[in-house]
Amino acid sequence: MNAQPTAAAAGTIDVGGDLTVNRLGFGAMRITGSGVWGDPPSREQAIATLRRVVELGVNFIDTADSYGPSVSEELIAEALHPYPDDLVIATKGGQVRPGPNRWVPDGHPKHLREACEGSLRRLKLEQIPLYQLHRVDPDVPLAESLGAIAELKNEGKIRHVGVSNVTEDQLREAQRIVPIVSVQNRFNVTDRQSQPLIDLSEQDDLVFLPWAPIQQADKRVAVAAAAENHGVTDRQIVLAWLLASSPAILPIPGTGSPQHAEENVAAVAIELSPEEMRAINTGG
Repeated sequence: MNAQPTAAAAGTIDVGGDLTVNRLGFGAMRITGSGVWGDPPSREQAIATLRRVVELGVNFIDTADSYGPSVSEELIAEALHPYPDDLVIATKGGQVRPGPNRWVPDGHPKHLREACEGSLRRLKLEQIPLYQLHRVDPDVPLAESLGAIAELKNEGKIRHVGVSNVTEDQLREAQRIVPIVSVQNRFNVTDRQSQPLIDLSEQDDLVFLPWAPIQQADKRVAVAAAAENHGVTDRQIVLAWLLASSPAILPIPGTGSPQHAEENVAAVAIELSPEEMRAINTGG
């Protein structure tokens, strides 16, 4: 690969039927500090990373109020506002942060309203294009949590609604409460428990956002063999594998480095052979 590819080479996908984005996004969790807590080591580098991914044709950025907390959203606004017309920012609410690497679900309607309105302020948006329930709170009925988000949607503060970290049954329940356009679950070469949800996403025209998409990419024999064959990194191979696995998948790899962002986007130019796909699917 010589010239730097852009995210446009991945093709496009429709979010909610009316927001068309390139099918390689950016996850903004890692532009925060260690443990997804506090400021990043270099705010300048974080801002440079955000601006570089947009230059590379990425027009879907996924974040959450709990990343930092608040830091990721603030950096996005600082780096990119006023936003390009085609940029879709997705954020999430429903988790609170008592400390580094600590996550506690809070699906109470009062908290979700405060979280959403805080995200609107930090992101400098009048309407959030995609707002996702970050995690189902076992102490709050899903109908109450999503009912609050549905109210915010009716008020025009949210355009589309997504869910994250859900089971198949929870997705079906969510769809009975409010129209759902996306699912964000953990999915990568070593963790494919959410494959049934990808199948449902294809069936129901939902977008599937795999989090931790490149985790443990460098520990798989078939991935390493494909990387050597194409002259690329293991992480680039698993991104290419995700893109080829389902048209419903919108990968959102994250990084705090402009150089790593360039490598991630370059993965869109990799075409895996059927044999390479089979080898990765069967053993990784």
